Amino acid sequence: MNPTAVSASEWQRLDPKSDPKVAGLSLGAGAELAEVLSRSGKVEIIELARGLDIRTSSWVGRVALGDVVLTIEPKLKGAPLLNLLRYAYGLRDLALFSNTYYTSSDVTFQDLLIAQLAAEVAELMARGLHREYQARKDDLPNPVGRIDFSAYARSASQARASLPCVHYPRTLATPLNQLLVEGMRFAARRAADPRLKSDVRQQCKILEVDIPRVHLDWNTLKSVRAGMDRRHAAYEPSLRLIELLYQGSGVSLDDAGSSLPMSGFLFDMNRFFQAMISRFLREHLPDYLVQDEQSLKGLFNYLPDKNPRDRRAPTPRPDFIVSQAGRVVAILDAKYRDLWETALPREMLYQLALYASSQSGPNAQATIIFPTLQSRAKEQAIQFNDPRYGTERARVILRPVNLLELKEALEMNGAAGLHTRRSLARKLTFGDTSHSH
Repeated sequence: MNPTAVSASEWQRLDPKSDPKVAGLSLGAGAELAEVLSRSGKVEIIELARGLDIRTSSWVGRVALGDVVLTIEPKLKGAPLLNLLRYAYGLRDLALFSNTYYTSSDVTFQDLLIAQLAAEVAELMARGLHREYQARKDDLPNPVGRIDFSAYARSASQARASLPCVHYPRTLATPLNQLLVEGMRFAARRAADPRLKSDVRQQCKILEVDIPRVHLDWNTLKSVRAGMDRRHAAYEPSLRLIELLYQGSGVSLDDAGSSLPMSGFLFDMNRFFQAMISRFLREHLPDYLVQDEQSLKGLFNYLPDKNPRDRRAPTPRPDFIVSQAGRVVAILDAKYRDLWETALPREMLYQLALYASSQSGPNAQATIIFPTLQSRAKEQAIQFNDPRYGTERARVILRPVNLLELKEALEMNGAAGLHTRRSLARKLTFGDTSHSH
């Protein structure tokens, strides 16, 4: 029996009453994974007597749940999404395998990442993979390196046409290359498109001739990362993609880091959006310091005589704090949710109101930067009042960034392009009004 395909968009609800495609469906063997996904907040899936109730969030991709295959699609697709992904994660603009197909709107999200990985690895292979010197002891007819006299003394009585040598040939069998090949094997198993799967497997066959296997897990990834230096900079995009693919192919079961493997892939668009905005602001606000997830220290404190468990006070961490000459001029949070088309959730409002209240002066505010594809989307502002006197204490600003306009700004060349990007960065940080800090 073929699995039932169910498609949804980010931040959407499907229920049996309003959507016939989930009516009468059951999870079967996928019930455990659905429960774990629901607890993780990636996607909420509840099995009802009438069918499935599904609520998606910022996580997109495809996952098999028993006899149901759920596909969650981002609003931004194809080439525009790929270009912004490249920018956010520092990937190179390389020609993908079957480029026309993989930049279409029909490609799955994981295949988009896998195609980019295949292109990155092809570029590494064309330039030559990194090799390292490795000590070896061999009996050689033409000596190289140095003669191993201790081994020679043990075998001097035997007539031989070779000499024991210690030499240092350069080898491809390095931990970094082993991780690269194992990441490619992992990607080939995850690819949905047969052509892409075949392309990646062919790359693996070429590399496997000189590079032995290694087990792929987070310990291996961390170990290889720890051993990298500037000589390995060209590998950074490939490793970033392997990490994204590996992270998106399992779901955490507990705080200890154990995970349940998934038949599929889920990717957090909120993390991508935050990474993209972070890089954009840091590169295009030259007169300001942009700090990621900097603590708002001193906002909360336990009373010394009312903290019997000796716990640390909560420390809020906005996504970005923008400062100039040591003074905070903007507090920003990136939220991957179109707040022009949907209402502001109260938990977001409360969070930003807290950030805004940490500021002093008449212009105290905190800003949510959110993505949209609507050209008519405009800035919104919510006033935070003192209930005793009805006077304004602070403001929460909802500021849209049109993803298509951002993509176009990133693709502009020359001085005009730089001016456009810097103007957009200032607008995202300070709004439409001129900033005089």
